[in-house]
Amino acid sequence: MHKAGFSGGVWLNEPSRWSIDGDRLMLTTENETDFWRETYYGFVHDNGHAYLLPADDGFTALLRIRADYTANFDQAGLMLYLDDSHWLKCGVELTDGDRFLSVVVTNGRSDWSVCQPFRELDDFRLRMTVKDGSVLVHASRDGHTWSMLRVASFASSARYQVGPMACSPSRAGLEVAFSDFSIGPASTEPLHAEM
Repeated sequence: MHKAGFSGGVWLNEPSRWSIDGDRLMLTTENETDFWRETYYGFVHDNGHAYLLPADDGFTALLRIRADYTANFDQAGLMLYLDDSHWLKCGVELTDGDRFLSVVVTNGRSDWSVCQPFRELDDFRLRMTVKDGSVLVHASRDGHTWSMLRVASFASSARYQVGPMACSPSRAGLEVAFSDFSIGPASTEPLHAEM
């Protein structure tokens, strides 16, 4: 299994403005869009934008993301989707006036973690490996040096959907360019470097 580019995807909450040009997907978010389920805030939001492609269990997805995050909770990245109660989104999120690399894992209810292994986040890459009920998420500035963001448990399935995601919970108009998207066999790199 190896797929590069965006052909064959389907929208979860299609935005009114989007285009595919070669290996680049561009979109502009609609007003007050987000993905979240219950935890702490009590609400369920499932109107964020995701362009999803099929993938069998045991894959690694790569994606490059470019955007200018200016409003609270602006976010863009990569989504793993099984159903409306089981999904994972990762990427940049602007919160409390700063940009963080963020991972939200939803297994019935959402949890949220943030970190800043690097601060240059206008143009970065994500790598997600899904295998045997686990998800490993890395981020990189250059596509060569990767920082681990999360190891998470996730619902096991023979088939998933994965692809670019963007939301703007406090406004409309976040413009995002996604590129260098691929789905291939699960990475065999060790989780930890040998000491």
